Amino acid sequence: MRSPIKSLFSPGRLLLKILSSVLVASWLGGCNPAIRSSMGQRNLNSIYSDEQPALSGNGRFLAFVSNRNGKRSLMLYDLKQQQFVDLPRLNRRDAIAESPSISNNARYLVYLASDSGRPEIELYDRITHRWQVLTLGYRGWYRNPSISPDGRYIVFESGRRGQWDLELIDRGPLVEPDLIDAPSMPSVDTFLNGEE
Repeated sequence: MRSPIKSLFSPGRLLLKILSSVLVASWLGGCNPAIRSSMGQRNLNSIYSDEQPALSGNGRFLAFVSNRNGKRSLMLYDLKQQQFVDLPRLNRRDAIAESPSISNNARYLVYLASDSGRPEIELYDRITHRWQVLTLGYRGWYRNPSISPDGRYIVFESGRRGQWDLELIDRGPLVEPDLIDAPSMPSVDTFLNGEE
């Protein structure tokens, strides 16, 4: 009597099953229809170089660096609406932006900007359409900034001691938080102060 397990997982059938799964997945372009390639203006993928993706805490927004507009720019894509979000005053001609990170609802974007050859960490507020330099006066080099989901804290790597260390910027308790309607979670203050 032949075992049913062997017939289901024989080398030939397993290879055929894997190949068919790969072909179907590549034909469909993945699970998210917004990420399928096509020629439409609203689509995410393009013939241009897109890199350094960052997903918002609520999973709705995707920030990334692209050269779609003839220069490296930060882009924000709304995965739910399947369209790009306008970011007035963010991408400047005199600055190269990279390494984006975004808060829960993408109100705050933090990124590296180089306008004088030395990168600075900047924060952009989508509500006010203003950006500000967060590392003005800091010594050393910076990389990989990341903003907390509520937008209050920014952590980054700093090379000011001759090695890469982690540093934290607290924007203060008066910053309007970017919150998701969800059960409350302990704040970073709880962990920093050793409270539980």
